[in-house]
Amino acid sequence: MVVGMTIQASDPESDIPGKPTSAARITLSHIMTGSDTNLLGTVHGGVIMKLVDDAAGAVAGRHSEGPAVTASMDEMAFLEPVRVGDLVHVKAQVNWTGRSSMEIGVRVMAERWNESTPATQVGSAYLVFAAVDADGKPRLVPPVIPETGRDKRRYEEAQIRRTHRLARRRAIKELRAQRAAEGIEDA
Repeated sequence: MVVGMTIQASDPESDIPGKPTSAARITLSHIMTGSDTNLLGTVHGGVIMKLVDDAAGAVAGRHSEGPAVTASMDEMAFLEPVRVGDLVHVKAQVNWTGRSSMEIGVRVMAERWNESTPATQVGSAYLVFAAVDADGKPRLVPPVIPETGRDKRRYEEAQIRRTHRLARRRAIKELRAQRAAEGIEDA
């Protein structure tokens, strides 16, 4: 447990106990085959993105103890190509929680299926999931409790990304309202 850090649910009325980062952390592994390739003969980025979304969704569902839907993918970085025959490991964990939303951090690693060399990082992503009830309405999630220094850093970085997401959304909304007030039509 990181000492001196107080994490609470965003809703002061909530009695949902916090959950440690490790409670929902997962690794999804998949061997890449010829059906996963793009026109260049490497694994299609969309295949990797689906694995990332699947792993992040599993983590979000585990952490929130119920259904969760992808709200956004903040960032997807492809660092190295993935090839047929690579064993891909998609590692995901909750970095931050709000009232009903969760940022899930994902690291994509790859290694040759028939070699004993260490896996290398080939990608990373940040996704935001919203926990929903049976009617598709937002529901409260437990606060995440960072356990290590690395978890605390991820939590703090996630807060920065959230601030930037909200500021960007607000700035775009204001710009659109200004253009509409000036009678400027968007094609």
